[in-house]
Amino acid sequence: MPQDKQLRSIKLKDVLEKRRLDQALNAKEFAVAAGISYSTAREWFRLPGFPVFRRVIFWQDFVRWRTDQNGFHSEKFPHRNGDTATTPSSLPPRAAQILQQA
Repeated sequence: MPQDKQLRSIKLKDVLEKRRLDQALNAKEFAVAAGISYSTAREWFRLPGFPVFRRVIFWQDFVRWRTDQNGFHSEKFPHRNGDTATTPSSLPPRAAQILQQA
């Protein structure tokens, strides 16, 4: 992480606290939490079906998505095109839950 110029200002302690509190992570924070480069995080954020919503992701949605990618769950995340998914049924589970509670 210190090698990546884009992530130098992101503190692991702060990211882990956001993750613990189930708060949304942006691409830089997600990269730090996942232990990947910022460029890889940006690539993943663009993948069809990746559970990003309005350029943020909830860690639990990522864990579900990753588990599904490894074949451990049969439940699939809906595919999305950019930020056009707006109905609760077309969102990642955590984002849908927040919208339903609003």
